[in-house]
Amino acid sequence: MTWRQVTGVDRRLRVGASPHRRGAGCDATPELDCLRQVLAPGLLRAAQQRAAELEIGADQVLIRWGVIDEASYLQRLASHLALGTESFAAIDRADTPLRDDQMHFAAATGLVPLRQNGELKWALAPRRLAARNLCRLVKAYPAVRPRTRIATSESLQQFLQLQGGPALADFAAWGLQRRHPALSAAPADKWLWVSRLKRALSVLLFMVLAPVVTWGDGSMLPVLLFLSFVGVRLAASLCPPSPPPRPYRQPDHELPTYTVIAALYHEPESVASLVQAIEALDYPHEKLDVILVIEPDDLQTRAAIARLGPRPHLRVLIAPAVGPRTKPKALNYALPFARGSVVAVFDAEDRPAPDQLRAALAAFAGGGSDVGCVQASLCIDNLTHFWLSRIFAAEYAGNFDAVLPGFTRFGLPLALGGSSNHFRTEVLREVGAWDPYNVTEDADLGIRLARFGYRAISFDSVTYEEAPISFAAWLRQRSRWMKGWMQTCWVHLRRPRRLWREAGWRGVLALNLYVGGSVLTALVHPLLLAYLLIGLVELVAFDGSTISVDASFWLHGLAIAAGYVGTAAVALIGLARRGRLGESRGLLWMPVYWVYLSIAAWRALGQFVWTPYHWEKTEHGLAERPPWTAVRPSPQARGEPLRDSA
Repeated sequence: MTWRQVTGVDRRLRVGASPHRRGAGCDATPELDCLRQVLAPGLLRAAQQRAAELEIGADQVLIRWGVIDEASYLQRLASHLALGTESFAAIDRADTPLRDDQMHFAAATGLVPLRQNGELKWALAPRRLAARNLCRLVKAYPAVRPRTRIATSESLQQFLQLQGGPALADFAAWGLQRRHPALSAAPADKWLWVSRLKRALSVLLFMVLAPVVTWGDGSMLPVLLFLSFVGVRLAASLCPPSPPPRPYRQPDHELPTYTVIAALYHEPESVASLVQAIEALDYPHEKLDVILVIEPDDLQTRAAIARLGPRPHLRVLIAPAVGPRTKPKALNYALPFARGSVVAVFDAEDRPAPDQLRAALAAFAGGGSDVGCVQASLCIDNLTHFWLSRIFAAEYAGNFDAVLPGFTRFGLPLALGGSSNHFRTEVLREVGAWDPYNVTEDADLGIRLARFGYRAISFDSVTYEEAPISFAAWLRQRSRWMKGWMQTCWVHLRRPRRLWREAGWRGVLALNLYVGGSVLTALVHPLLLAYLLIGLVELVAFDGSTISVDASFWLHGLAIAAGYVGTAAVALIGLARRGRLGESRGLLWMPVYWVYLSIAAWRALGQFVWTPYHWEKTEHGLAERPPWTAVRPSPQARGEPLRDSA
């Protein structure tokens, strides 16, 4: 038996491919032998049965149920097997032969090699079936005892963060830049001022050419841009969504370990509701791996998490204070510690549907091996505030319930939403994970997946989110999005021929007309408005003599009207599919909303030059939201013990 077999780690995403070996595991639980004199037989039988149902160790069931904590169990296991324990207190970085780029293997498997006094030893933090396999290994090969130590997951994590901290921080902040420098938004120049100068010259060129193109001989270009942008979105929205997969509830033993990551910063008010929503997911808690990543100076959020009390399935990581302070860097830091073959990302205010994880696995199974990510719909649930929140909600409905499903049918890359993305862990690591220097890491990652030959698709599940409730909050958020979309285009259009070769015409179309089009139309919109206003003044002042034969005036008006009407139509289609047409009255403010979009775009253009990596945080927990009434799964699905003292 190899150490990989001992850990019981299966890096593949298993969706219905594993046979159920219920009978084989019921009576073969040597990991419980150290507890038979401590716990009631009925409780041990319940844990044994649950372990057989999930194909995990019975020790993991008891720990997740809260019957015994991990440290107490491992102390008893070590004593029972005559093995040593490892606290890592006296272990230095030089004592492990792992290279820096191999540290994530130890974090993911719970197994780390140690070399002391010229002798190789292994420290194991048991997960899944590792304790059971270890019992069998020691029984079959007693000679392994001197070279085997048992450690808690917490002590191993602390060791890796302390001794492997520089390597993990380097991966989080610069991993993508080192592996794929052409696909990173990080400054490529040795001096930051050179990068800023390049961006400034590009922006200056745009500001000079935009009015010339809009008002001069090339005035058809912005018209075509508007019509193309609206046309692509409208065509995708009118495309019937893919039929949902045939209802099928996977048996619990077929479910893989699922890692859920949430990057939090100044979110003390939202932590409790987020954890409540995650714990309401219809997924065995024994196979749920939840990681909350917080910043070093965020003491309030850390205290709020501590007030929730211990939860065996929840871990807290402190993001390193290196590189940019962004959400993608925090996510990158958590990725090496992910134990699941699937990774989901949620935001602080999220309320995912209870069936979302199972629905994501069904989408992976039905989509094929080239599907690297599945995206759930995001839906706004605070609609009691002013019109901006309502039109924001309608815009979300149009994007996630109309445009993205249409893009999925057309086979186009998706500009992912910042939340409720579900990734195959292997694929996420292969493509370089998130770009910490891109403030819309989601859109960038959707394009990058396509360049690596993977697809992202939407699937039928929903996560409820909170819309900004003031213009200032909305402006900060939308400016960040616009800036990030500029960064995404800046990165992927550096080498257009390579982009075409790797992502094909679909990738070029999605990047230019969806991501780039969102920015360019917002930037050009006030120029078109100015052109029309000047024309109207002339019409009134000169009785129409100067513009009566000027067809470009009417074309400009057509472009703006298409932008307003097309955006509203997409939103209406999304609202209809969501069953919320009654909330469409905010769309009457669409012309004003486009003015707001232009303000955000021009603000983002300045930030793109001077503060390209600054993350303008969106505040959460401020809105009045309806009570969270998710249907909680059954006690057995949640992994709660079936109390039996017999």
